Amino acid sequence: MIKLRLKRFGKKKEASFRIVACNSTSRRDGRPLQELGFYNPRTKETRLDTEALRTRLSQGAQPTDVVRSLLEKGGLLEKTEKPSIAIGKAKLEKEKLAKAKTKDGEKDSSNAESENNEAES
Repeated sequence: MIKLRLKRFGKKKEASFRIVACNSTSRRDGRPLQELGFYNPRTKETRLDTEALRTRLSQGAQPTDVVRSLLEKGGLLEKTEKPSIAIGKAKLEKEKLAKAKTKDGEKDSSNAESENNEAES
């Protein structure tokens, strides 16, 4: 299977990456089939060869997670939300609603108690 992934180059602790198409079984810095772009994480500079990337994606090449995010930022892929993230967001919303209900219940009960105390006085 063809993968779109990053190939590291540059000095020690000053890495830059090339976006390459290569066989999924080849090494990280092995010989790529084709170089498709460039990414520098220190300066956030990204250069993409859109024509070549579109052809590789249409042929069925699978991007890695990092390359997928770069392609989404470049506008070549639609943003997709991972199922785990969607489940986590739904869980957080349920927890917020539950907390809001308990706070409302506490406020109502504290208001009722204060009204009862005033009425007794």
